Order: sequence, then structure tokens, then C-alpha cells
Amino acid sequence: MADTMTLFTSIGLSEQKAKETLKNEALSSALKDAITQAQRVHGPSGVDKAMGTLLYSMASRLKDLKRLAFLSDSIAQRKICTELQLAAALDFVKGHPQDPINQNEFEEACGVGVVITPEQIEDAVESVIKKHKEQLVKERYHFNMGLLMGEARAALKWADGKVIKNEVDMQVLHLLGPKTEADLEKKPKVMLQQELNQSIFSFNREVTTGEGKSLMEQLRGEALKFHKPGENFKTEGYVVTPNTMSLIKKHLEITGGQIRTRFPPEPNGILHIGHAKAINFNFGYAKANNGICFLRYDDTNPEKEEEKYFTAIRDMVEWLGYKPYDVTHASDNFQQLYDLAVDLIRRGHAYVCHQRGEELKGHNVPPSPWRDRPIEESLVLFERMKKGLFAEGEATLRMKMVMEDGKMDPVAYRIKYTAHHRTGDEWCIYPTYDYTHCLCDSIENITHSLCTKEFQARRSSYYWLCNALDVYCPVQWEYGRLNLTYTVVSKRKIIRLVETGVVRDWDDPRLFTLTALRRRGFPSEAVNNFCARVGVTVSQTTTEPHLLESCVREVLNDTAPRAMAVLEPLKVTITNLPENSRSDVRVPDFPANEAKGSHTVPFTRTIFIEQSDFREVMEKGYKRLTPEQPVGLRHAGYVISVQKVIKDAQGKVVELEVNCCSSETAEKPKAFIHWVGQPLVCEVRLYERLFLHKHPEDPSEVPKGFLSDINPHSLQVISSALVDISVKGAKVFDKYQFERVGYFSLDPDSTADKLVFNRTVTLKEDPGKI
Repeated sequence: MADTMTLFTSIGLSEQKAKETLKNEALSSALKDAITQAQRVHGPSGVDKAMGTLLYSMASRLKDLKRLAFLSDSIAQRKICTELQLAAALDFVKGHPQDPINQNEFEEACGVGVVITPEQIEDAVESVIKKHKEQLVKERYHFNMGLLMGEARAALKWADGKVIKNEVDMQVLHLLGPKTEADLEKKPKVMLQQELNQSIFSFNREVTTGEGKSLMEQLRGEALKFHKPGENFKTEGYVVTPNTMSLIKKHLEITGGQIRTRFPPEPNGILHIGHAKAINFNFGYAKANNGICFLRYDDTNPEKEEEKYFTAIRDMVEWLGYKPYDVTHASDNFQQLYDLAVDLIRRGHAYVCHQRGEELKGHNVPPSPWRDRPIEESLVLFERMKKGLFAEGEATLRMKMVMEDGKMDPVAYRIKYTAHHRTGDEWCIYPTYDYTHCLCDSIENITHSLCTKEFQARRSSYYWLCNALDVYCPVQWEYGRLNLTYTVVSKRKIIRLVETGVVRDWDDPRLFTLTALRRRGFPSEAVNNFCARVGVTVSQTTTEPHLLESCVREVLNDTAPRAMAVLEPLKVTITNLPENSRSDVRVPDFPANEAKGSHTVPFTRTIFIEQSDFREVMEKGYKRLTPEQPVGLRHAGYVISVQKVIKDAQGKVVELEVNCCSSETAEKPKAFIHWVGQPLVCEVRLYERLFLHKHPEDPSEVPKGFLSDINPHSLQVISSALVDISVKGAKVFDKYQFERVGYFSLDPDSTADKLVFNRTVTLKEDPGKI
């Protein structure tokens, strides 16, 4: 130990760093071998601190230790002299797992012998500054200097970054002179926001994130640092076998090097907002890189699968704007999966087990006493399982492997005497997710198996199974799942909400299933936009609903035509108009852009306004109608003044008699209110959050369980709301902005006799509006 400690400090490691290294047995052994190899070239005292730093960095980052001697020699011979060259060297050996390494290709890839002169750096920086001079002079020191650095580095790959930075700083100073007070001020937030929002979302174009990057930009090319098709072996943790390269070659012959992804939902429930991210990620990544994406139903559990789920899943994928390259089912491959299971037994990697399900639950599960049963015996028993000669739970097929979470020998096949929706009674044994998923990916020649972070623990089993069967092995990549507060998305819990009558069905607009969001009136564009704003992150994201609602408002503000609706009507009779008076008032569909069209509504002697737009007693700051204060009528060109207040026997105001005059001659009123004349009587449903607490599933927040946390005011039904006649021809899911009220969508419950509108979201709050 003391000798190793001395060896490590001799190459420049501090005593503390050397001690830490000794605690890591694998790193300590690799570093010791690297130093010994280098000393064969330079002798015991010939490894200086610079060389020692590179050896340490190489030993700590190298995965394939058979390359350690080769790289140690390259460092010792001063072919690899910088961290930049070392990074290139590590990438090269990772991408060339098979012997022998081509020395010329290696040296070219690592910049061996390349010398960058100060003159070359000066010329490269000068060229980059010239390219951006106009913007640089305009923005001065607020310009993104990293852009100059990046382009100069790209032009001179092997140049020292510090030298480039010094040259950039010097030439910028020469061009702009010293910083002024204005240069030292922070960039105004308004300017930053304008830069972030340069792109506006348009469906079937590119969704813009809050960081100014579209979803396609986040997913395109090098943005995600994903492997290129055929370079599976370059990824972290990928296992290379003697047949890997030939299997990948055959894979490339089939795919032509095209990216292939898949979205593999289980057809036992309705997709929710978290799935929207998965759909955007899988289909979006393929679309952004000219690839293809399969919609594959993971239909391996016939007990829970229903046809309505298959239909709803495809509907939601297409609603979000994506078209699958092909629709496939895990059940398409049942025979091939069975044949592979037989092969797995023959190879000694699987066995038939008789431990019961309850014995396999929990931690520290005892090893199966049947783990080492003879191969021939397992083959006979597996055939008997297939023929239905065992009861459910009496036998399973298990794989001989330990998963990353410590789970030992996961089940590959179990017995279920349940008819399958596609294969009927042909099978009574069904494969599990752990067995099916990677093999279906392999069969479909998937290049990037994208899944949420919780499946990271299954990555090693994914690779193990493909390699154990000697089939093409795709690469699994994980991303963070998307969660929302104030809701539940668990299929089991949504079923409880339906069964207990809290919600009507999976598409109840208070839920965050995709069918519920569509029914509530959320545009698919807004859902995609929300996924883009959340971003393609590795970490799990928990977001509040108001961020999704903000995306909805942005889209509806540009796409939902305006109409006028009164939810709590108050009758208004205009006494100075003739009894049968009627005129048509033109209302722009989009007041901010009247060129987009308009509609007309009738203005009659009797109109209706919101009860809240009249107060009998004037209050400070109130700007709408009172007996002393007139108010304007939106779009009508009239100002009305109260002449008489009519009340019922209980003293409630039921009607106002008013005079009207032209807004051109009247004094400008303090406010304008909406109104309706000869309206349609409609039902309006107002939705609030379904749960009272942010995390209804968290026992620390809701000790009695999520069903005890229901918001009693989550739904308010107004059966006799009045809406102007412009909505008469509305179709299901048509969307409107009811002026001053909110955004609304036509519900499927609507009939020819009565339209039903769901409030999608409220309007943006204006703190100054009373």
C-alpha cells in the first residue's frame, strides 16, 4: 500500500488525492498499470506531472481496460499531450472495439503531431470577428462572446482553448475599446424575453420552448448526444460481444442507417399528460432526424386489455399530430418470442420455476431451488406450460440474471388462462415486459429505445437478454418523466375515481388524461408546446397545471374566435328604443386582427348582461354599471344609463330599465361590458382543480388518501347560460373565447336542442381590473 501511495504521489497527485484513489480498487489498479507502462518508456523518474495528469484522467475514464497499455504508451510517447487529444483518443478506442487498432487512423483522429501556430489562431479569430462584426459593434459587450470562441475552436480543433480565448479578448478590445458604463449594465429583461420568444408555435411546425429552442431543435442531430445508427457500441454501458459488429452490420443493411424509435404503451388504460411527453420524444426524435417511429401495443396482459384502449391510444397519438410508420403489437411476435425462450433455455440462461408469486415479493427473496435444474427438464416443463398442463401460478419461466435493483431471476413467462383480444385461446402462457420489450425492439430493428428514467434499472437486463440470445441489441436511453401537481394519473386510481362517481369517465375534463384534456378544449398544439417548454430533460419534472394552462391560452388567443356569453344573466330593457327594434352589430372574430373575419349579432330592445356588471350601491373603484354611473356596450357603439331598478318579492334585482345613446356623443364611460341579444340558452360547465392539495397521493399531505382530498367545487354546472347566436353552428371541440369570461369548447354531450360548453381555461388575470 505504501509503495502504491509513493507511486501515485510521484506523478503529481496530492497526498489526499492519492488516498482517495487507493479507496477505489478498480481505479487504483488501472492507474498503477498505466504508470508502470509509462515508466517502461521513460524510466521510474520520467513521468512528470503533466503526463501523470493525463494518465490519471485516462485511467479514470477508460471503460475497456484492454486498451490501457496502448493509451498509456501513446501518452508516454507524447503523442497524446492534451486533454482534448485524450478525449478524442478515448472516443476512438470506444468506437473501435475490435483488434487491431489502425495506428494511422488513431493518430489522425487524435491530432497527433498537429501544431497550431499563434499566427493561425490570430487569423482564425480575425475571420470569426469579421463575420460577426456588424452585430458585435451593435451589441458591444452584450454580444455572446461564446459564439466567437465556439467558431474559432471549430476552425482550429487542436488549438489550446486558453490561447484562443486570450486572442478573442484582445481582438474584441481592439475593435470595441474598453467597456463603458452601458456595457456593464445587465441586459434588459424585455430584450432577453424577446430573444427567447422569437419563434411562435404553429401546429406541424416547430414548438418553441421557454428557452427559445423548438422541440425539433432539442431533438435534432447532435443536440441530445445520442449515438448514430450503427454506433451502438459507443454508448455508455453497452455490452460488446464477438458477434456485435456483424449483428449491427446486418441491422444497418435492413434500416439503411435510418433512425427507428417506437412508442410502446400498454393497452390497459387511457394515455395521460406524461405520455404526451413520451409521444413527443419518440415520434419527435424520429421526425427531427428523418427517421420512423412505430406505435407498438405492448399487449402481453390479456386480463386488462380492452379494444377501447387500443382505439383511444391511436386517436391520441394522431391528435398530437403524429402518424406512426406502422402499428404493431407485441402479440405479432408471440411465436418468435416463444421460440427465443426455448433457445434461452437451451443456452442455459432460463429455467422453469415453481415458486409462487407471494414467495417472490419483497426484499431478500430466496434463490429458486429449481435454478440449476437440467436444461432438458426445463424444456419439457416449458412445453407443458404451453400446452396448459399447469394451473395458473404453478410454474413460470425465469431468466438467470440479477437486475440492477437487485431483483434476481426476473420472470419471462407466466400462465394466464385468459383469451387474448387478437390471438384468442391460442396461448395460455404470456411473456412479461422484462422479456418482451427488448426483443420486440430487436425484431423491429429499433435504433433508440427511449424510455422514462425508472426503466434505467432494467437497462442491464435489456442488454443481457439480447446478448444472451445473440440477437441485435438496440440502445436504451432514458429521460425524465413528466408529472403534474393537483392530479393523479395512475390507472388504478383513475378507475377508483370513476367507480366512486367522483368523475364520469376517463375523459372527465377534470382529469389529465389526454382524452380529458381534448374534451376540456386543450388544443393539441398547446400540449405539444408544453412538452417542449418542459424540455428533453433527464431529471424527473414535476410541474404545476398553470404552466400548461399558459400554453393553452397562448394558442387559443390566436385561434379561438370571440363570442359573447352571459353566465348569470340580468335582463336589461332599453326604454328609448322601439318595441321591435333590431339591428345587426358586427363583432370581430379576433379584435387584434380584424382582417381574420367577423360575425354579426342582433342588438335589440331587450339584452342581457352579467349580474356582476351591475351594482345598486356604488363602491369605490367600481367602474361598471350603477344607478349613477353609465357603462359602454362592447362592439355596439352605445352607452347605457340606468333609469329604473326592478326587484322581485325577495328584493333581488331582476331587471334594469335603461336609456342608451351613441358612444360618439356620450362622455367616454369608465368601462365597456359584454352583452347578448336574442341569445341561445346553453349549458356551461366550469371546472376547477379536482384535488385540494398539490400532492394528493402523498400521505404526509393527505393522510386519509387521495379520495378524501376531492375539491367539492371542482365542477359547477350552469344550465341556463346565454350565448350569442354566432356559436349556433359549432361542432364538437370547436373553441371560442367568451369575451371577458374565458376560453370554452363545445362538449360531445351537446344536442341540436342545447349546446354544452366546457370552460377550458380562464382568461389571464388582470390585477388592475375590478
